[in-house]
Amino acid sequence: MTQPEPWAALRRHWQELADLGGIGALLGWDQSTYLPRAGAASRARQQALLSGIRHARATDAAYGRLLDGAQAQGDLTPVQTRTLAVARRNFDQATRLPAEFVQTFSQHAGETYSAWVQARPENDFARLVPLLDKTLDLSQQAAAYFPEFATPMDYFIDAADEGMTAEQVDRVFTALREALVPMVDQAAAAQVRTDFLSRHYPIPAQLALGEAIARDYGYDTGAGRQDLTAHPFMTRLGAHDVRITTRVREDDPTDALYSTLHEAGHAMYEQGVAEDLLDTPLGGGVSAGVHESQSRLWENLVGRSRAFWAGQFGRFRDAFPEQLADVTEDEMFRAVNVVRRSLIRTDADELTYNLHVITRYELERDLLNGRLAVRDLADAWHAAYDTNLGLRAPSDVDGVLQDVHWYGGRIGGAFQGYTIGNVLSAQFYAAAQAATPGLEGDLARGDFTRLHSWLREQVYAPGRLYTPGDLVERVTGQPMTVEPYLAYLRGKYEGLQG
Repeated sequence: MTQPEPWAALRRHWQELADLGGIGALLGWDQSTYLPRAGAASRARQQALLSGIRHARATDAAYGRLLDGAQAQGDLTPVQTRTLAVARRNFDQATRLPAEFVQTFSQHAGETYSAWVQARPENDFARLVPLLDKTLDLSQQAAAYFPEFATPMDYFIDAADEGMTAEQVDRVFTALREALVPMVDQAAAAQVRTDFLSRHYPIPAQLALGEAIARDYGYDTGAGRQDLTAHPFMTRLGAHDVRITTRVREDDPTDALYSTLHEAGHAMYEQGVAEDLLDTPLGGGVSAGVHESQSRLWENLVGRSRAFWAGQFGRFRDAFPEQLADVTEDEMFRAVNVVRRSLIRTDADELTYNLHVITRYELERDLLNGRLAVRDLADAWHAAYDTNLGLRAPSDVDGVLQDVHWYGGRIGGAFQGYTIGNVLSAQFYAAAQAATPGLEGDLARGDFTRLHSWLREQVYAPGRLYTPGDLVERVTGQPMTVEPYLAYLRGKYEGLQG
């Protein structure tokens, strides 16, 4: 019997891995949207079973031989070379983790998530301490399988943003903290009218308006959909099934709006990957930081801009005529950019947001390095918020219990990507402005076509064809730097104060 060519067999194997990943994503999506509470235990078992099956396929020795065979053929195209490099990286990482360990970790994550869903509204962090202790132990075990990394955090950061180290992240965070703290002090003192944002805004109208703007941005609802959840996210269930979730409050229309626009940014990235890369190792976003840059670009640099509100305020007033009858476009623009020290990361303004991220990153680092025990995490959280933001949460609900990340996965590498994304969002947007003169005029007319097309061509279509660092340099002409981001923030908030 004739053996299949390595590349044909590899494509079938990659398709299978993608399908198994999509099934897992579907289980996770349902867990966060419609799963009844009584189904939590069986869902955790299902996810553990599936993760074991996928891990077995991802580490199959025959798959490794296919990779060797394809490499030995020679005369590879640049796309084939990079595809094999990413596939080999994925294979090597997966084979180092024992199957039993992967399955145990998956089931534990599902059980911990379900416990968090119940414990958070009850302000019961003590209930989660033993579970989080096990999460920390499993996370440290995972990192120990990769002894070439200097610290556990280095392993997790490289897994999320290939080629990046904790030392690089620390340098970026130090520069940002030094610049942001005085900017926050000044901007938070400004008097900004926001009373109209706490009026009653009917939920159906909010959801319809946010989704309509996301479609105008370029999110294809024919290949996706939006649902409600407690902690918004985007997920890919298949090559042409990219879903988003949002949350909504009747007394704050910006919560659902910016959650939707944020997740739509993630989704447009996934929907924009070149067709011939889908269901291969290159068929997705290149890194956590670059992915976050697209959600933050569409949420903040576009969605909180003066040009955006010039084009969209009339639409909002038509949707909510009574609530906005006494509000001007300028007041709306200033209100959505108000700087206020707050306890909740996802509610934070652009200036304080990174201080929330830095707080979590440093707590993660101390947990992984053994300088902080889980039993002391709640107190350490409150102390860090007092230092970084001058605030203390009245309970753990808005403290250590507020983010899902540690309760639905690992401890390590979960947060730094948010700030890397902020930094890169300004760098990419500056490149887009240079390449497409008159972009602000487009936004003021409610026309996002040129921006979306440029990003699709430059950032989305390549998928993982380049490393994160190479992609940034190709698109912007320089490595990642905080300067465009700080220049954007200074220009914006000095203009608001002026």
